[in-house]
Amino acid sequence: MNEFEVTFRDERDWVNFGETYVGSEAFKVLFREGMTMVEEAAAYLDGEGREESRLLSRDSTLSYASESMRLTTRLMQIASWLLVQRAVAEGEITPAQALQEKTRVRLATPETFRAETFGIMPVRLQDLIVRSRRLHARILHLDGLISDDRPTPAFRESPVAAQQGLLRNAFGTAH
Repeated sequence: MNEFEVTFRDERDWVNFGETYVGSEAFKVLFREGMTMVEEAAAYLDGEGREESRLLSRDSTLSYASESMRLTTRLMQIASWLLVQRAVAEGEITPAQALQEKTRVRLATPETFRAETFGIMPVRLQDLIVRSRRLHARILHLDGLISDDRPTPAFRESPVAAQQGLLRNAFGTAH
């Protein structure tokens, strides 16, 4: 094998993305972003959002209530996922325990976007909805990458490496 060949012999050679990601600076940034958004949405819905909702028509008020509930639910799912992953990173729970937690608080697939009601929402609520949907999509993607639910790919030796091995054996060259 030369310096450019990399062959994985078994699972011990593989890097577990989940274990490395939850301990990374990138995860810490994501955690802060998610928790800041939770706080921002709570402050908005309890303050300025409440005032803005009073200015809406009766029909729009119902839509506002529905959208704010969807936003709150989405952000609570995000916060739960982030807290579980941080607990794994800090050694408070094992990845197996995190999977058990995953069955209690599921990351729901995104609901369909309601364009007809979105446009009548206050601008600040629109912004929170869009940003939370983006963050939710990122977290769903990450969850899929770090989840043990997905099958681990079986080792396959490169056909080129196999042929090189046959040639080395046939000509008795070591290297």
